[in-house]
Amino acid sequence: MLSLKSLKHTRPFFLVGFGLLIVIITTLSILINSQQTEIRTVMTQNETVQNRLASVSAQLKTLQSEDQYKINQDLKTEIGNIQKTYKKAVTTYENLLKVKEISKNTKGFDAQFAKALTLLVDRNYKDAETELSDLGKKIQDETDKVSSTFSIPADVKVNNAPPSGGFARQQVNADTGSYLVDIVSADLGSTRVIVDTASDSDCGNGCPVLPLGEYVSRNGGFAGVNGSYFCPEAYPSCAGKTNSYDTLLMNKNKHYFNSDNNKYSTVPAVIFLSGSIRFVGQSLEWGRDTGIDSMIANQPLLLSGGNIVFGGDGDPKKGSKGSRSFVGNKGSTIYIGVVHNATVAEVAHVLKTLGLENALNLDSGGSTALWYGGYKAGPGRNIPNAIVFVRR
Repeated sequence: MLSLKSLKHTRPFFLVGFGLLIVIITTLSILINSQQTEIRTVMTQNETVQNRLASVSAQLKTLQSEDQYKINQDLKTEIGNIQKTYKKAVTTYENLLKVKEISKNTKGFDAQFAKALTLLVDRNYKDAETELSDLGKKIQDETDKVSSTFSIPADVKVNNAPPSGGFARQQVNADTGSYLVDIVSADLGSTRVIVDTASDSDCGNGCPVLPLGEYVSRNGGFAGVNGSYFCPEAYPSCAGKTNSYDTLLMNKNKHYFNSDNNKYSTVPAVIFLSGSIRFVGQSLEWGRDTGIDSMIANQPLLLSGGNIVFGGDGDPKKGSKGSRSFVGNKGSTIYIGVVHNATVAEVAHVLKTLGLENALNLDSGGSTALWYGGYKAGPGRNIPNAIVFVRR
């Protein structure tokens, strides 16, 4: 048994031990609280993960219950319908513009086209296509009607020979039928042939255009005809390339247009030299000689060496009846003109009947225009280039 004296001596150690115990207990309490906090945090995070996992699992089950292949096929069909009906709408609208150029009997056509567009907006592709197909048939019927009722004026005489000089309106009886022809002839010894352009340099969109009469007058010319194919501003398919053309051309200022466009280097061309004329089957056969008066490419070549070289190519635009412009020659005599109510292939037969040796088709339809002391055909729409006769 400890004596009071010995207890007195051990008291400081007891106090130290007790204090140490307090410190240990406090530290353990802090550690325990910290662990509990961490556990609660982990549990909260785990609960969040579990909730997210449950949400993803639900979404996965939803996706698994859907037929993704069918969804993709439906989307593909939707896109196909949009592309198909849009293309049909554009084609129908452009044909509508063309039929208005030759006929005033188009009542109701605009309203039906507007109805088709409304159906397209409502994504009713089937009914929209039906409307467009019906309208397209009406347009074709009206076009055929105009062609079938076209008649050559009674006062126009039959003449299967071209004029020796100047302008003539005549009926030509070819092996494919009888045709009304407006034609201008000139001798290359006294006539300079130039190609004039509204633009001074290459133009890809929003290109300037002029009426044929303006080209003739500003060059002091006496005759002229519309030039190469181009993309009219009124056509929806020409968006982003309005009034532009892709084929080779050298204008009166010795500037070559579209020189880098190799895609169209196989298009035929006619070269106007001093006192002579040359036709080539492909514009790539011609370099970039600026010693000539002018040159222009277009297609197709109709005659070469007195032989017909175009009999049709399946293009409905070339195979439909319309007013067709041309440039051709026989020896040193050059001809420009318009054959009315003819396909492009029929024009070749008409010009062969007239005795021309070489001939090139030019733009037609709403661009058709022929000038000789005034419009003999046209005036047609404004155009980006033209062939002009100027006296030497």
